[in-house]
Amino acid sequence: METQIKFETADQGEETARADLYGLLATLMYAPPSQDLLHVLSNAETNGEGVLGEAWTHFIETVRKSDADEVRDEYEQLFVGTGKPEILLYGSYYLSGFLMEKPLAALRTDLQNLGLERAENIVESEDHIASLCEVMRYLIASDDILQANLATQKQFFATHMQSWVVTMCDIIIDHPQAVFYASLAQLAKVFFDVEMQSFDME
Repeated sequence: METQIKFETADQGEETARADLYGLLATLMYAPPSQDLLHVLSNAETNGEGVLGEAWTHFIETVRKSDADEVRDEYEQLFVGTGKPEILLYGSYYLSGFLMEKPLAALRTDLQNLGLERAENIVESEDHIASLCEVMRYLIASDDILQANLATQKQFFATHMQSWVVTMCDIIIDHPQAVFYASLAQLAKVFFDVEMQSFDME
């Protein structure tokens, strides 16, 4: 998964903004951010409107108060740990109650049909939330019209994300040790809700 962090300007379209936010979620859920990335994020504009704009503003305010070492400790406590992590970020767990189960096999089949495969340097399985967000970013930003279309995005999201991502976000938000990632999860939850509403209107 190779994610480039980009920030939209006023003249960029909604699709670019969607792809960028999926890319940011992929980056921050895959690994804790460096101090340089926190610095870049802290300079992001916060003049958005609506519930998504409010969630973005709150997230950036949290970023501005965050230290990379503290965020790394939080990430490791929540998502790594020793033995079973306190919070799992894998779709198969939420869909079946177990890791590496049928939902992952179905996902791999769909990714193969899309001509996508996990990069060799990625250690997480394809149903990790970061990998799924990266696939969504690709499906929005790709120049391949057969892949980068709303129907494909809708089907992929509905099949592999819609039924569990909000639950995962709520678990992160409610965790007593989550600060940076609680704010990120709130942003993700609002964004996923907006995505679901938009797909339902199509």
